[in-house]
Amino acid sequence: MGKVTGFLEYQRLQEASEAPTSRTRHYKEFVLHLSDADAKVQGARCMDCGIPFCNNGCPVNNIIPDWNDLVYNGNYREALDNLHSTNNFPEFTGRICPAPCEAACTLGINSDPVGIKSIEHFIIDKGWENGWVVPQPAAVRTGKKVAIVGAGPAGMAAAQQLARVGHDVTVFEKNDRVGGLLRYGIPDFKMEKSHIDRRVEQMKAEGVSFRTGVLVGKDFPQQIMNLAQEVVSPEQLQKEFDAVILTGGAEQPRDLPVPGRELDGVHFAMEFLPQQNRVNAGDRLKDQIMATGKHVVVIGGGDTGSDCVGTSNRHGAASVTQFELMPMPPEQENKPLVWPYWPTKLRTSSSHEEGCERDFAVATKRLEGKNGKLEKLIAARVEWKDGKMVEVPDSEFELKADLVLLAMGFVSPVGSVLDAFGLDKDARGNARATTDGDGCYQTSLPNVFAAGDMRRGQSLVVWAIREGRQCARAVDEFLMGTSVLPH
Repeated sequence: MGKVTGFLEYQRLQEASEAPTSRTRHYKEFVLHLSDADAKVQGARCMDCGIPFCNNGCPVNNIIPDWNDLVYNGNYREALDNLHSTNNFPEFTGRICPAPCEAACTLGINSDPVGIKSIEHFIIDKGWENGWVVPQPAAVRTGKKVAIVGAGPAGMAAAQQLARVGHDVTVFEKNDRVGGLLRYGIPDFKMEKSHIDRRVEQMKAEGVSFRTGVLVGKDFPQQIMNLAQEVVSPEQLQKEFDAVILTGGAEQPRDLPVPGRELDGVHFAMEFLPQQNRVNAGDRLKDQIMATGKHVVVIGGGDTGSDCVGTSNRHGAASVTQFELMPMPPEQENKPLVWPYWPTKLRTSSSHEEGCERDFAVATKRLEGKNGKLEKLIAARVEWKDGKMVEVPDSEFELKADLVLLAMGFVSPVGSVLDAFGLDKDARGNARATTDGDGCYQTSLPNVFAAGDMRRGQSLVVWAIREGRQCARAVDEFLMGTSVLPH
């Protein structure tokens, strides 16, 4: 490494950010990337550990020690090339990835892990600032045509990889803008959408075509049909293209089947969050779901719930409470037990820091209101006994609630696409396709492939990018018999 004793000399440095009192007044990003001097120091903390577990902790297998060393030595352009060799969109992961690589960092066994995510953020921002991120069109066209259904991170990654080896790629997206859940699921204060827009422009220059407002399949719910300007059948795609890749998101939310679910004021998180993103983009919405002046209860303790907290605070909610069904995790993980795997521990997001009451081991029993309008939530404490979750006796309580947001995860892709193609599904309702051996990422139809949430279910952006890249190689091999794309 550039500085062998750096991990002994320097402390981990968090990226600077705007104070909660001021950042809740807007929807812009509030985390700043490291300065050159700070990035050098943080890169120096990467130790000569012998076996860099961070590489495998990262789903796209970023070559992390190499670009840490390059940053320490000021070789930013080479660090960017190294980063791009495994990750098409480090500006996405450098902002919103939970950084499983840092959980696997060897230094993290008995100290603070290397700030890998902050260094990645620094490298890619440095690349854009200096004009180093440019289109890479193929020198030779193959004449093969590939359709990609879903313009989220998996679809974008697959499209870019396939275009760069000369295939004609068309990406179909049901929404009016490209990005999938990056566009209409991640709040702007975590990732501004200009990052997607400039990648789209790069990809267009590389030969990728985007068709927005297009649904592929049939029998969609009405709220999805309302998004579309055009419907394309699977038969049409299979006739016009040599291969089809399905990369839609896991958008079927987990519901809360309790009395009062039908009351006005109870919404899925993915009804609430995309609306604010559309408004931020300049759209005018009728009857936007607003938290302004309301007592908000968010049910679900994950990232989507945290996003609801941050958005509600920016709306000016009277109060925000977040419930989690599971017990409160420990504040610190048991490192000798879990390293290098993702640990269970209490995670406090930037949205929690902005103002939120958090409560654990709570189950919602019913919702109550008058004249069809939500007024309160009735809940109870729960605990585990003999391997089962049971209600704690005499623990029922009520909470004033004008708006309840359901953020309990997603169970599967919307089935209409898979059903329209007639594809085999796994036990969770995802497209059945393997990730190794012959025919990897192939569905039960040989020329139809699936990657990302469509294949693996709800997951991380970094997993979507990995699967999009790997699926692109599988499709290239299917079309050409061999491939120069990385595994």
